[in-house]
Amino acid sequence: MSFVDLPSLLLAIPRNSITAVGLPLALGVLSGKHTGKVVRSQWYNPYKTLYMPRVRPPNYVFPIVWPLLYISMGYASHLAVKALDTSTAETARAGASLGLSLYYAQLALNVAWSPLFFGMKQVGWALVDSLLLAGTTFYMTKTLDSCTESKSTYLLLPYCAWLCFATYLNGSIWWLNRGRTLNKNM
Repeated sequence: MSFVDLPSLLLAIPRNSITAVGLPLALGVLSGKHTGKVVRSQWYNPYKTLYMPRVRPPNYVFPIVWPLLYISMGYASHLAVKALDTSTAETARAGASLGLSLYYAQLALNVAWSPLFFGMKQVGWALVDSLLLAGTTFYMTKTLDSCTESKSTYLLLPYCAWLCFATYLNGSIWWLNRGRTLNKNM
């Protein structure tokens, strides 16, 4: 799929740096709307219901880290559109086009994770989503590197690192709780 195939709205959003940053922030807020409630629930209680990995940050870290990552990924999409608009080299335009397509794919996977894990309490499906998200994001980062002269890479590397850690957390929770009957109504 080339960027030309994407609807014009998807091209227009990241043209403006404010909307480029605002889109992932807004989607992240909507996706994680009920996360705080579930994190404080019986289901997510590491001492009562779920076995948790030993290495995990305190819950207050997540609402600090995620907005920063959404801002950086949004601005990276802005840089990709700028590269698409200004580049005369076909390879750079093709890279920016593919990178933007991957950007929207990873954004959809990102938005799906919280409802899968916290909303439906489908830890295994959330892990599949997390693996696809990390792979797509790494490929997007590599694809956008040359057409943005590595500027997007500096913005996306913290996101890639965090996705590795988040996938470890999700995978550990799945592994430690596999075969257990978890009360999903909690």
